[in-house]
Amino acid sequence: MTEAWIIDAVRTPRGLGKAEGALAPLHPQQLYSQLLTALVERTGLDPAAVDDVIAGVNTQQGKQGLNLARMAVLDAGFPASVPGFSLDRFCGSGLTALTLAAMGVQSGQQQAVIAGGVEQMSHARTLQREFMLDSGNLSLRKRIPQPHQGLCADLIATIEGFTREDLDALALESQRRAARAIGEGRFARSLIAVKDLDGTVLLDREQYPRPQTSAEGLAALKAAFEPFFDRAIDAEGTTYGALLRQVYPDTQIRYMHTAATSSGVVDGAGALLVVSSDYAKAHGLKPRARIRATATVGDDPTLMLNGPVPAARRVLEMAGMAVSDVDLFEVNEAFAVVPLKFMRDLGIDPQTVNVNGGAMALGHPIGATGAILAGTLLDELERQDKTVGLVTMCAAGGLAPALVIERI
Repeated sequence: MTEAWIIDAVRTPRGLGKAEGALAPLHPQQLYSQLLTALVERTGLDPAAVDDVIAGVNTQQGKQGLNLARMAVLDAGFPASVPGFSLDRFCGSGLTALTLAAMGVQSGQQQAVIAGGVEQMSHARTLQREFMLDSGNLSLRKRIPQPHQGLCADLIATIEGFTREDLDALALESQRRAARAIGEGRFARSLIAVKDLDGTVLLDREQYPRPQTSAEGLAALKAAFEPFFDRAIDAEGTTYGALLRQVYPDTQIRYMHTAATSSGVVDGAGALLVVSSDYAKAHGLKPRARIRATATVGDDPTLMLNGPVPAARRVLEMAGMAVSDVDLFEVNEAFAVVPLKFMRDLGIDPQTVNVNGGAMALGHPIGATGAILAGTLLDELERQDKTVGLVTMCAAGGLAPALVIERI
């Protein structure tokens, strides 16, 4: 089986996921198409040689619907012969796109694939969406309750014995690390400036971080998700809390997560070029890393955020590695409890996890985050001259993809 090599990784800065955010005026397909163009310019790849372009997109409605990946291919000026498709695995979409690229290349069916993701949350948050917990899917909801993720985060923190101070401390460290990474230019290699159609630069830096964050400021914030417990989600009066009580009838939730210990709402995109080792050698493409293993697991759909631990174990088993073989980890900070539980359960040194900050400081453009984290991990492995990295993240429905890369 041929190896899947990562030739390069690029991403946009993350803009505020609001109408006033710097990236909000741009169509999301244009966010992604600028990454396709950048990969071709940076690597010298012949775009006609691309076998497929994959984009993870969580909210495939409105401007993000109707196969955004194919539209981005055309928007980038690639030959019409280059196909593209979008996929949705909730927060894991961008990482799943990269997994599919690796599978296609390793199987020998494809030679060159661009994979990543995009999410313009300034647009997506304005849409009305029916989800599996809403009235449009009553039969599934009654059998398998899937409540609000923020309530799940608080319930997990309660069950696992984490405190508000634990959560706040990680959020403060995330902000500190992000500020240091930005100040030292650690994101510069992958970051591209996003331009408007007339060539005007819309954004060339991260827009979400709050480097002025203090412990006192975090402690003063109100818990964010307690109001959701009694919020009705259908005409029958079913509440998010009622869904939780179906599975956890006796657990008294301690409400601890705040806006600061939850991932930020942002716009953004990321993409990587994955090729076969044979293709790279034949065309003079210099690899940066090989994809050692990929895995995706399903976990409890009610708590839904605990998948990263079994996903990491599965992907390390696939790679023939132990936790101790991994130099650096990227674990999406969907909520503070996710990386805290990950580090505790696997016995991981916190100094090796999210060393440049995470989604609490930088934001989480849902369909894009997995691809962004993979590129961030690769850049940091090179900066520190380390070898092996693992990236994973939780996703709605109790899902978690994971991927191990090794520098070449």
